[in-house]
Amino acid sequence: MPRPVVALVGATASGKTGLSLDLAERLGGEVVNTDAMQVYRGMDVGTAKLPEAERRGIPHHLLDLYEVTAPATVALFQGWARDAIADIRGRDATPVLVGGSALYTRAILDRFEFPGTDDSLRRELEVELERVGSHALHQRLAGVDPEAAAQILPDNGRRVVRALEVVALTGRPFSASLPRLEYVDPLTVQVGVDIDRPTLDARIARRVEEMFANGFVEEVEALLARGLADARTASRAIGYREVMGYLAGDRSLAEAIEQTTVATRRFARRQDSWFRKDPRIVWVAHDDPDRVEKAVGAVERLGG
Repeated sequence: MPRPVVALVGATASGKTGLSLDLAERLGGEVVNTDAMQVYRGMDVGTAKLPEAERRGIPHHLLDLYEVTAPATVALFQGWARDAIADIRGRDATPVLVGGSALYTRAILDRFEFPGTDDSLRRELEVELERVGSHALHQRLAGVDPEAAAQILPDNGRRVVRALEVVALTGRPFSASLPRLEYVDPLTVQVGVDIDRPTLDARIARRVEEMFANGFVEEVEALLARGLADARTASRAIGYREVMGYLAGDRSLAEAIEQTTVATRRFARRQDSWFRKDPRIVWVAHDDPDRVEKAVGAVERLGG
């Protein structure tokens, strides 16, 4: 029997990284990154990328693949991750997926077919995005597909444009093309890290403070020299856009720190809301001393 696919899910700063290493050690596994921004070289501090020296010698996949100027999409990531999973299982090891991008995780695990694209239509929408802003386009999306609008942040202009493109091309809501709750491989288990909001908020505030203390501004300066400002994907990462605003003189450093904290907390709430809708997830408390045993138990019940 092939090894199961294990995915650790939950809000950012909830403790997924540490648990992923524990599980990989226990299950003879290798870690597959499912964070959309950790694929970029140099985006380390702001994405809380685990330094190689702290990976306990466990192989990690889908980190540092591209320069920041390269675009990345859910469709591309799906292919990369599924190839990595097949490679790991082919060597009789257990793939342990971990990362903060909920849509990416679902696209990898579940049946998810991607609608086509239309370059001309996409360009028209991108021109309009530049002219009226993402919030105005998000309002339009809410009028034609409220379910999709509820799942996309108003300032995520790229995803708003993609949703409107799919609606125009297919005549169906973008939400109709989102992943179904049906695993591609039945030997899949999701383990969620459960954490209360006050504790999570405090962790996020501490993480953001540490990011700025550990050279986050300098990291963004270096990435700007490599084209970050014009990058379609990387420039939208939480924290990076706030620091770019600080470096451009649009806000103070204190404001950049506060805005990064607020945006991260908002993102964490959306992550939690997304994952709570999935009844297949086995939840373990972030501070449960038996959380590793309980997560391993969930895998063993699956047949691993």
